[in-house]
Amino acid sequence: MRLARATIEARLGLAEAPNVADAPKATYEKCGVFVTLNKLGAGGHNLRGCIGYPLPYKRLIEALTESALNAAFDDPRFPPVKASEMDRITVEVSVLTPPETIKVGSPREYPEHVKVGTDGLIIGRGMKRGLLLPQVATEWGWDPEEFLSQCCLKAGLPPDAWLLEETEVERFQAIIFGEESPRGNVSRHKLT
Repeated sequence: MRLARATIEARLGLAEAPNVADAPKATYEKCGVFVTLNKLGAGGHNLRGCIGYPLPYKRLIEALTESALNAAFDDPRFPPVKASEMDRITVEVSVLTPPETIKVGSPREYPEHVKVGTDGLIIGRGMKRGLLLPQVATEWGWDPEEFLSQCCLKAGLPPDAWLLEETEVERFQAIIFGEESPRGNVSRHKLT
């Protein structure tokens, strides 16, 4: 958690570059990870950037620092983060399990195999793919069918594309850590 924030703040000239030599051994395992930035505002927390690696291609320490920088400066949905914003931004890190394909007899069975509050989803059809982290469904109060539909939309597909035989649906889980306030205490988030 602290490494993600320190990496962003170092790029902005607000802090020294973090020393990764003291990083725990677990951070050298290959792992999927996403870094989410939320900006405190009038309506509570508002998404400010979210990018990551869904598959364990890189060591966690590398994937984490790259994802932090990409979420802050290269998320195409937002302008780059400015130094003046960092006092209002909380950082969240989601460490992912490898995705597994959900096997069903019929696409109509997918909702039975999606656990809101536990699973994240990746939906793909052809070259289009969309990913939603587990916390997204709980934050929006979606049931499994809505979660599947929203993931299709994220992929640029019609919302009912999950009902088509050629659509691939994968699930994964995440360990989620987040700042309680900007630069504040870090806690593990439990989804409900």
